[in-house]
Amino acid sequence: MIPLFTVIPLGTAFIVALIGRFVKWLSDIFATLANLVLVVLSFFLLVKLQSTPNNVITYKVGGWIPPFGILLVVDYLSVMMLLTVNIVALCSTVFSISYMERYTDKWKYYSLFMLMLAGMNGVIITGDIFNMYVFLEIAAIASYALVSFGCESEELEASFKYLVLGSVASSLILLSIALVYSYISSLNFADIAKVLENLPKERTYIIKFVIMLMIVGFGLKAALVPFHSWLPDAHPSAPAPISAMLSGVLIKTLGIYALVRLLFNVFGIQQNMLKILVLLGILSMIVGVILALYQWDYKRLLAYHSISQVGYIILGIGLGTPLGILGGIFHLINHSLFKSLLFLTSGATEYTLSTRDLRLMGGLKQKMPYTTFCALVGSMSISGIPPFNGFWSKFIIILACIQINNIFAAIIAAVVSLLTLSSFTKVMKYGFYTEPQNNTAQIQIKEVPVYMVISMLILSVLCIIAGILVLPQIRTLFLDKVVFVLQKGTEYGNIVFSNL
Repeated sequence: MIPLFTVIPLGTAFIVALIGRFVKWLSDIFATLANLVLVVLSFFLLVKLQSTPNNVITYKVGGWIPPFGILLVVDYLSVMMLLTVNIVALCSTVFSISYMERYTDKWKYYSLFMLMLAGMNGVIITGDIFNMYVFLEIAAIASYALVSFGCESEELEASFKYLVLGSVASSLILLSIALVYSYISSLNFADIAKVLENLPKERTYIIKFVIMLMIVGFGLKAALVPFHSWLPDAHPSAPAPISAMLSGVLIKTLGIYALVRLLFNVFGIQQNMLKILVLLGILSMIVGVILALYQWDYKRLLAYHSISQVGYIILGIGLGTPLGILGGIFHLINHSLFKSLLFLTSGATEYTLSTRDLRLMGGLKQKMPYTTFCALVGSMSISGIPPFNGFWSKFIIILACIQINNIFAAIIAAVVSLLTLSSFTKVMKYGFYTEPQNNTAQIQIKEVPVYMVISMLILSVLCIIAGILVLPQIRTLFLDKVVFVLQKGTEYGNIVFSNL
């Protein structure tokens, strides 16, 4: 079952490219059904994990025994990412049914979309460092094309900038992989972890250099400050469903997940690495939210807040404590939901008004009630207002900072949350509740098509109810097990090999 997470989207991309140009409506059906199947498979894997030894499922590609063959590995961290990625992808696909009608060659869009999804799923399930790079490049190259899908000058410029910096990141990652292979003679995650465990500390100096390369490479992919310059141009320029995917799940899969998996489970996390992550997290939070405060372009404002919210995730995980990791992982899930929702609402307003400038919007509360409701839910969630999901993850991160007496980080997290609230107060006031400056232009405004509304409402409901994941009874069944995967560290290698 595990290979289906890459086989299904790759097969769908091929089928859509083959027949989509002749029967246009089949592209919508194939893409939506494929995403629905992937969501169902993700939930099935979650249930299956509970009855497997050590909560790990492995698949040997071609029957070859690792480390000689390629190994696919799924644990609770993988399943958490699979669920998040494929739920957001399903909502983005449903949104695209109506939204992408304004573009030509819709089948090309779906084909690239499914390639990007295949790459993300591949990064999550692989147990091999080189295959992680291959899937990472599949997702990245597809995203470069999707950012420029409208072929306007702004989109092409943003895509080129994204491509150049993304290629720099990929080069650094590939160099680090080459160094690991030359030093350890293995590409398998579990095997690398076992070899490094048995090496004396004085012989692991090359690994420290590799880790620094990876922090920069994956930091570029995750748009951490100071590696963030490509994101504010790329995310606003893409079609709204792609912006939702890029900000909601792509930067987390290719950046945060890959980095955290390697640092914690393969190379072994050390205190000085955690300090670097905390510093990058705090820096990203501050810079992202300050730059967002000055924005009037709805999507650009959301893009800067992506940088800030990724900072929360890295801060929580960088604390290294069980409570901090819990907060970071939970905020990763929450940010995927509310940021995807917000980008879809920005797409809905642009679809109707043909503008992203908040000063030219206004009065949408009466004309677009569903979009207004969804924008309000997303704004409250990202601002950390209870009882929405963003509150609980931010609260846990602040508590984790206080727990280890890092009062400075706790204060920064609280202040950044207040600044986020002020930023989205501006969004709701000027975009939806204030009377428009040009009333004649508002006469023809109406709610977006039903498929776009459905996808936004699904994410809104998830933002409202996701807070239940921190309830003790539910947390012990899922989130605590995700945290435990990272706490086990390089013991990951022994656990994987014991399940072969």
